[in-house]
Amino acid sequence: MYITDDIKYIGVNDHELDLFEGQYVVENGMAYNSYVIMDEKVAVFDTVDAGFTEEWLGNLAGALEGRKPDYLIVQHMEPDHSANIRVFLETYKEAKIVSSAKAFKMMRNFFGTDFDDRKIEIKDGETFSLGKHELHFVAAPMVHWPEVMMTYDATDKVLFSADAFGKFGALDVDEDWACEARRYYFGIVGKFGGQVQKVLEKAAGLDIQIICPLHGPVLDKDLGYYLDLYNTWSSYGVESEGIMIAYTSVYGNTKKAVELLADKLREKGCENVVVNDLARDDMAEVVEDAFRYGTIVLATTTYNGEIFPFMREFIDHLTERNFQNRFIGLMENGSWAPMAAKTMKEKLEGCKNLTFANTVVRINSALNDDSRQQIEDLAAELCQGPAEPEPEVKSSKGFVCTICGYVYEGDVLPEDFTCPLCRQGADVFEPVE
Repeated sequence: MYITDDIKYIGVNDHELDLFEGQYVVENGMAYNSYVIMDEKVAVFDTVDAGFTEEWLGNLAGALEGRKPDYLIVQHMEPDHSANIRVFLETYKEAKIVSSAKAFKMMRNFFGTDFDDRKIEIKDGETFSLGKHELHFVAAPMVHWPEVMMTYDATDKVLFSADAFGKFGALDVDEDWACEARRYYFGIVGKFGGQVQKVLEKAAGLDIQIICPLHGPVLDKDLGYYLDLYNTWSSYGVESEGIMIAYTSVYGNTKKAVELLADKLREKGCENVVVNDLARDDMAEVVEDAFRYGTIVLATTTYNGEIFPFMREFIDHLTERNFQNRFIGLMENGSWAPMAAKTMKEKLEGCKNLTFANTVVRINSALNDDSRQQIEDLAAELCQGPAEPEPEVKSSKGFVCTICGYVYEGDVLPEDFTCPLCRQGADVFEPVE
């Protein structure tokens, strides 16, 4: 398949996979994308999963039409993209690998060697000529691994974006891009919004006509739509107006309260209400909804003096992905010592810019007149929306992690500080210039 006159697609579809990364349901499979630029020099972009070696090599040979590749450009070292590096080098014995220093270090981990006699190490901002095509390398640390290097072809105005702008699903299945791209983004990249923002800033200075990701379709129309969504997602903004309710229920009483709240919200004019049962719905889909909508209601039972396990897991998914900038309503159920609302709020304490509704619904086993009135009051408060928050005052000083780009704001970096993204110590931080 031709992307441009000189760029060909040589990737594969995987319909055998049931769980991507061992946790995300992929009913429509997965695509492992790979590309080749045919110029005076021939460059291949990334390999594919180990289960598709022969198919990929066949696709590559067909695209080459008798020529031999000069370079393998490795943008990302996850095994679904790097598994066939050694096989490629054994097949094409004169080809060289072009990649970042961190990627070559990872090659030693995966293959026992960094292929020193055949490697070309490149850095952010450097260029590389294939003849007519001039490649510009764009470092994208922690989007979503530290070694990631995107590539911009200035000739055909194509951004090879590594895992960014990817989605779940094979390419021979017709499905909505945004839904599966959103689930992919928040499941896999969501923690690293700040790093994605930095890459978007770099991309703003490039004339991009086509985006070639390592998963999902090639994007060649209405790129502003995709870029705007990525900006919203990575800045933890609100994509869609609406209220999402996530709940657990043991004997059905909390579910009845949630259903009543949903009805009251719609009666008051909040028409877009999404209700998710954490015990039965796909957890990744519910996480996606939590980052999509601006108002979230958490409803659960007190369980073992804490909260029901599925709600605990859900909140863990949110906090580890830097959940922020949301209006939160809480509902709890408990027969003798309700603790759920207090526990949920404590678990969310580390999240930035969360506003909690004043009304907390407390159900003592089953709905009664008091809890029904609380639901009425909460519905009114949620439909009205939160008060405007005080503007956040940021420090003008700080320290940047040289591994992943995380910025610590403050005059002094604690000696025992650990980067929350890449888990490296204070010794890898430098003052922000």
